[in-house]
Amino acid sequence: MVATTAIVGATTGVMKPLLSKLTKLLGEEYAKLKGVRKQIKFLRDELSTMSAALEMLADSDQQLNPEMRDWRDKLRELAYDLEDCIDDFMSRVDHDGEKMGFRKFFRKLKKLKARHEIANEIEELKVRAIEASERHKRYNFDQLAHNSSTFGIDPRLSAFYEEVDKLVGIDGPKKRIIELLAMEMKGSLKVVSIVGCGGLAFVSVSQRPDMKKILNDIAEGVEISSRTLAGNDEKKLINILREHLKNKRYFVVIDDLWDAKAWKTIELALLNSNCGSRVITTTRSVAVASCCSSQDGYIYEMKPLSFDDSKWLFLKRAFGYEKSHYPHLEDVLDKILGKCGGLPLAIITISSLLSYQHAIDEWHRVLNAIGYGLARDPYAETMSNILSLSFFNLPHHLKTCFMYLSVFPEDYNIDKRRLVSKWIAEGFIQDEQGRSAYRTGELYFNELINRSLIEPVDVKYGQAKACRVHDIILDYIKCKATEENFVTSLGSTVPGCTTEYKVRRLSVNNSNEEDVNIPTSLDLSQVRSLTIFGNPMQTSVFDFKFLRVLDLVYRDSMGDLFANVEKLFHLKYLRISSHLMDYLQEKIGELQYLETLDIRYTSVKTLPSTITKLQRLARLFISRRTRFSDETTIAQLKNLEEIKEFAVSRSEQVTVLHEFSKLTKLRTLKVTLESPLSLDDYHSCVGTLLQSLCNLYDLCIMDQSDENYCLTLDSWHIASPCSLRKLLIKLVITKVPNWMGVLGNIGVPYLGILCMAPEDIEILGAIPSLLFLKLETLGGTNGRIIIHGNNRFISLKYFSLAIGACGTALEFEEGSMPKVEHLKLDFRLHELECLNGASDLGIQHLSALCMVEVEINCNCFKHTSNFFDDFELKCLNYDLMEETSDCIVRCVARTIKSAVDTLPNHPTISFQINISNW
Repeated sequence: MVATTAIVGATTGVMKPLLSKLTKLLGEEYAKLKGVRKQIKFLRDELSTMSAALEMLADSDQQLNPEMRDWRDKLRELAYDLEDCIDDFMSRVDHDGEKMGFRKFFRKLKKLKARHEIANEIEELKVRAIEASERHKRYNFDQLAHNSSTFGIDPRLSAFYEEVDKLVGIDGPKKRIIELLAMEMKGSLKVVSIVGCGGLAFVSVSQRPDMKKILNDIAEGVEISSRTLAGNDEKKLINILREHLKNKRYFVVIDDLWDAKAWKTIELALLNSNCGSRVITTTRSVAVASCCSSQDGYIYEMKPLSFDDSKWLFLKRAFGYEKSHYPHLEDVLDKILGKCGGLPLAIITISSLLSYQHAIDEWHRVLNAIGYGLARDPYAETMSNILSLSFFNLPHHLKTCFMYLSVFPEDYNIDKRRLVSKWIAEGFIQDEQGRSAYRTGELYFNELINRSLIEPVDVKYGQAKACRVHDIILDYIKCKATEENFVTSLGSTVPGCTTEYKVRRLSVNNSNEEDVNIPTSLDLSQVRSLTIFGNPMQTSVFDFKFLRVLDLVYRDSMGDLFANVEKLFHLKYLRISSHLMDYLQEKIGELQYLETLDIRYTSVKTLPSTITKLQRLARLFISRRTRFSDETTIAQLKNLEEIKEFAVSRSEQVTVLHEFSKLTKLRTLKVTLESPLSLDDYHSCVGTLLQSLCNLYDLCIMDQSDENYCLTLDSWHIASPCSLRKLLIKLVITKVPNWMGVLGNIGVPYLGILCMAPEDIEILGAIPSLLFLKLETLGGTNGRIIIHGNNRFISLKYFSLAIGACGTALEFEEGSMPKVEHLKLDFRLHELECLNGASDLGIQHLSALCMVEVEINCNCFKHTSNFFDDFELKCLNYDLMEETSDCIVRCVARTIKSAVDTLPNHPTISFQINISNW
């Protein structure tokens, strides 16, 4: 087993919701529980003290000795059992109290056998708590918490002494970083921040920096004598550095920054004397990199190694030469490299395990171990310790949320809504003042991306809709989750799992043909979370009395799986993915604690009317095919925060939209308009949505009808005050309505305009909060579209313009869109050439650009050469250096590229040619 840090994320994760529930039991609502209130108060006070001790352990990276680990594990199991006991009791109160009234119920409870059972159970838990408390007092936790960070020999140290000829894949990054450093900035200090996850490079500074030591190191590096530095505090060291660097040009590298506060202190010492000084910082956090490069700086994101470079590095490490001499290992080598995903650290670690091993069986053993237990191999200690640095630096709440990713299999795209909703149901996230639990969860999700621990997937409007976890990182957190009895994973490729404790969260991967057998040794009596991928498992889900989370991805029929769904009374999250499921049981209305219902990937056509009984339902995810029953009154779902997506195809459903205005907590709504809606109904739908839903943050109206109606929106007005942050109107409108200019909070609009005019651009440009703008016009432009540099689009970062039928007379003036980083243009070649000639469109004036995408649509009969001879080819990536290509395409593309090449950030640029046969 690899040495691990004293990580107690799973234990601290269960303590926070438990203490909240114990406090609630001491409130006025449960004042009549006089027999057990004393024990409950005792448990709360004792567990609060021990919770603080657990956080101290989590903040210390010393190894837990066996006795401490046993204390931690027993306290965690006590917390789980106590929370189950409380939830079971509170559910009885809620269920029976609603039927007979709470006063009558509490009077009856005094005489019930149930009351004695609860009292006895709490008494037993109290005995366990006293035992844990006494053991806790025998350890000096304060001393442990204040010990400095120690990982033995720094696992990143060897990188500093690598020979140059052993480095691989650095030529491109080295060239780019030199270019960034060499750019003229009128003599001012420039900072280049290099950001990447722990496996992309070897980097090195403590997570809890000793600022005095760092300042001393910098001072010694710029040749300040140790005698001058001796005995000074931070403030004096900063002053000494500033004085020494005055009117000097210097080059400083700050490696592996973890905290923006540390940079702020270092920055004070780095005096800017306008002598052309340069600073490089490396970090694993995008937020820290942004802080370092906020003024006159650049961020360089480390990329994984290419497949060829990965193979070179692997063979060099494993066998000492650059090419494979063992053809029988080629296939398994390629599969191993695929698992490594271009991470040098992973490649080096695994190649070391296979050093001079020629037996294919051994290679397959290592391949199968990646993802399920490689981190337990003693030879993988270096990789595990480096990943521990990132893990250890997480705050307590993020450790718990990050470990929860271990419920998903490898190479899996994890939907953000699914993940955040499960975090909430597990109790990891709670409502905060002024911010919903879901919004808090989104911030946690983004923070994990910023820390390079998860990879963003499907990024739109600056937000990732999903994420992936690198196989090596997933293996690491699966080991942690198993060690702390946080998640138990079972699957045909997973080694047999045993634990002395009750299983709390079960993840079953039945994706292969063979079914997974549940070991009889596992205690499933108190499973609180069940996630299944593939085929149903043999054990009935109704055996899991305390289930809060049920997430089923079934390939086969579900049979009568939900015949007794009302038995899962504690359920807070229910997600079903099975196209063979075509109806939902009426009894689903009995799930009084359900907060999230996700049936997007089923064939359910009608929701039962009993769904209105789900008074805690906050998130409802359905497909366009799913309808509410005619008896349903949506306004009864008073806690709904998000509905995706509600389809309207009949006049009766138009009336239902008016009910949404009564849902005062609704923040996100996606509505699809479908045939055979009449034009009047179409107008009524859009008008109702725009006028009534002033509390919405995110509104999407999508046209899926066959009629292609065109609407004028000026006759309606958004209700005031308006909270809209994101407005996607995916239907055709005649013009941008005047009222859109006063949407002070909106950051992401998407509009389809029949024929765009300069006035439309003026209205949108006046919105100060605009960050992402996507425009499509079917009928081209009415007049020349000039983006002026007159204090318009002051915050815009992404601009996309697609023009269909006609070309665009588009021009960016100097000073326009000062913060745009990503530009995407889609236009017709012939009209552009006629209106503008081979114009650069003024792109050279967009000084902040980092990425440019150009899509050119051309008539292959009018503008073809042998480059376009294959008429079956509809879309291709364009090579500007291809001399046989269409001369007009080449001329336009090269003109645009020449303008882009003048920009200071050296943006990446890509061209795509769409060929039509008319």
